[in-house]
Amino acid sequence: MNDRYDAGYGGDQYELVGYDEYNQPVYRQVPAQQTPQTQQPPQQQPYDPYGQQQQQGYAYDPYGTGTQQQPPSYDTGAYDTGRQAPQPGYDPYATGTTTAYDPYGQTASSGQQPRVAEQTAYIPQQSGPAEDTDAPKTPETGERDYRTEQFAFVEEPTDDSEDVIDWLNFTENRTERREEAKRRARGRMVALVVVLALVAAGGVGYLWSAGKLPGVSSSGSKAGTTTAVGAQNRDVIVVHLHNTSKGGTSSVLLVDNTTLKQGTTVLLPNSLALTDDDGNTTTLAKSVGDDGTSGTVDQLNTVLGTDIEGTWRLDTPYLQNLVDLVGNIDLDTNADVPDPDATKKSAAPLVHKGKDQTLSGKMAVAYATYRASGEAQNAQLERFGQVMQAVLRQLTSDPTAATTTVQTLAQILDPPLTDKDLGTFLAKLADLAKSGDYKTALLPVQNDGTLTAQASASVVKDILGGTAKSPDESSAVRVAVQNATGVKDDTEKARVVLLNGGFTFLEAGTASGTSATTKITYSDAADKENATEVAKTLGLPTSTVTKGTVSANADVSVVLGEDYKPSSP
Repeated sequence: MNDRYDAGYGGDQYELVGYDEYNQPVYRQVPAQQTPQTQQPPQQQPYDPYGQQQQQGYAYDPYGTGTQQQPPSYDTGAYDTGRQAPQPGYDPYATGTTTAYDPYGQTASSGQQPRVAEQTAYIPQQSGPAEDTDAPKTPETGERDYRTEQFAFVEEPTDDSEDVIDWLNFTENRTERREEAKRRARGRMVALVVVLALVAAGGVGYLWSAGKLPGVSSSGSKAGTTTAVGAQNRDVIVVHLHNTSKGGTSSVLLVDNTTLKQGTTVLLPNSLALTDDDGNTTTLAKSVGDDGTSGTVDQLNTVLGTDIEGTWRLDTPYLQNLVDLVGNIDLDTNADVPDPDATKKSAAPLVHKGKDQTLSGKMAVAYATYRASGEAQNAQLERFGQVMQAVLRQLTSDPTAATTTVQTLAQILDPPLTDKDLGTFLAKLADLAKSGDYKTALLPVQNDGTLTAQASASVVKDILGGTAKSPDESSAVRVAVQNATGVKDDTEKARVVLLNGGFTFLEAGTASGTSATTKITYSDAADKENATEVAKTLGLPTSTVTKGTVSANADVSVVLGEDYKPSSP
């Protein structure tokens, strides 16, 4: 790299003296060389368009080595690396002097030289300083006086640079924090969606396994299960409530569907037609009274197509003790029940009609066996079902404790049912009753006591998992009854009595007037004996039986008169 160059302004020459703190080159003007002898006037040189002049003599030794070298010749555009003596000539600022400007106040001679006005050095291949009209001028030269503090470089750091850096850092950090917050929010959203999906899948799986998923249930199964009705497991026992004070029985089935986790009390009307051991048609009430528990279970299994595992005979005193042992029961009563021990009709009722009534043992028995005047037997049966479900809600769900409760009753159970079996079974139903998975259903029975597949499918098929199979109607004596007593309730009481006696009841309506005596007729001589049996069943003398015209589809016709005194069914 060249140490010097000709600036092109009157032959002034500059040499490289180093670099500043910003790595920019620093030049200074080469001082004029002075000789001890009288200096010869310079020869006139031809004009050099590039501001370069050839020098005569020896070049100046800037390093003081004592050796002077002959400056090399160069052509146009080449820099002279040797030092040359200043030449008078063109003064670019028109100051009238040819004395060269030394920016550092030093000349090439060994003596001290006076300082002259400074001249800004130009860096090769860079533009000169911009004109500053406001800069003051020196009085000696009339040139503008430039000072260092007037110049500012782009590379020079300023006080605002730290603020800019801090702002950039703040902006960058805030952007990063926002992006990080967005990433965390997306992560939480994804995690939430995954959790919700898992919960939904688990809920659907539970509903499917529990048989509660809507839209996938099969016919005859609990809503929401795909398990076939025949494949469901059920534990069933029959309960016969015997009214020891007024007579009569009430029967229900307690069903525990272990597949669907569903408990049910199935109410069995006393008029349900059964077939006895001799193949004759009978009713549920008559079968319980005549054939006992074992014969009735077999007949129920045949008609309902179910498998009853045991019979629980529950007399009214034991029901009272059971309610007292569990600590009373709460239920919604639908009637005011009079006190059976009251001596006056105006006495206050033992059980009041209303919501959430608390019943003791005595009150529960009175409510379970109560049948108001004109009510069907099914109304009393439904009250018994209410009491049974309330007892199960109050009973403990612990099998051992429930077994202790059963043993405390001191009952003699019909084989093969034992205290442990009954206690364990009741504890399971109690758990279902407490959780709300328990219901009560009435078995629909026609007037003649038979079942139809359409009417009984919701109970026989869905709850019991069986198939209705009523006895052949031709095997039972069909009795048509017309009421001429003037008391509407007598028709229902006669129906119950006849059904309990094994007859098929056919309602013939109500007569326009009343009759003093009852008339029982038959048309076929073969039915005379059946007509006589009907009179005995109704509690009437055989003299009321005569041969005559009977109603269509009936074997025996009965017109009830005022002499008919129905007994409690």
